[in-house]
Amino acid sequence: MGLEQLIIQNSEKPDKKLTCLFNPTEYSIAKTNNWKTKDNVGKNVPQVDFTGGGARTLSMTLFFDVLEQPGADVRKYVDQLWELTMIDETKKHTKTKRARPPFCHLTWGQHWTFKAAMLSLTVKYTLFREDGTPVRATAEVKFQEVEDQAQQKKTNPTSYAEPGRRCRVLKPRDTLALIAYEEYGDPNYWRVLADYNHLDDPLDLRPGEILAVPPLS
Repeated sequence: MGLEQLIIQNSEKPDKKLTCLFNPTEYSIAKTNNWKTKDNVGKNVPQVDFTGGGARTLSMTLFFDVLEQPGADVRKYVDQLWELTMIDETKKHTKTKRARPPFCHLTWGQHWTFKAAMLSLTVKYTLFREDGTPVRATAEVKFQEVEDQAQQKKTNPTSYAEPGRRCRVLKPRDTLALIAYEEYGDPNYWRVLADYNHLDDPLDLRPGEILAVPPLS
């Protein structure tokens, strides 16, 4: 089995996924909890009430370099990150009717996943071709989780709790027919998976990638 690469996938558009050219050398996760203090007359320490947990945040630095790819522009990768910061007009709150940027899934191998929203993105371009085309960049990214990890553990780890849709992290030797059999009970539904995920070559499946599993209509 080869090196697993970090994948950042648009949750609303499964065909939009960024396979990072280089895995991060490190990442950090932070979490805060919310406590409210109350006066405690005659005591040295006030009373505290837990009012809820804060979402975890994930921070990392990503590196992109396409110098050895003739004519390539590193922005073809970086722009996929910028898209996660932009409002998607198709995603509107049912009550306020206000749109929001898309959620995303980060996966690294078969056992690490993080469903999140992009909090911040800073890109620095550090190398250019003679015509000014950028070929090297670093991106400082910060994500905030949008799904309770404790709830994820109570369900199938490949299910991302989105109404009407499941996702699968592909494993070695997975095929569309096998997944169709496991999900729908009939391998002949592999075309549903191929069409929904916009797969030009149904045989070109790579371990670690995310495959959306839509409901049968």
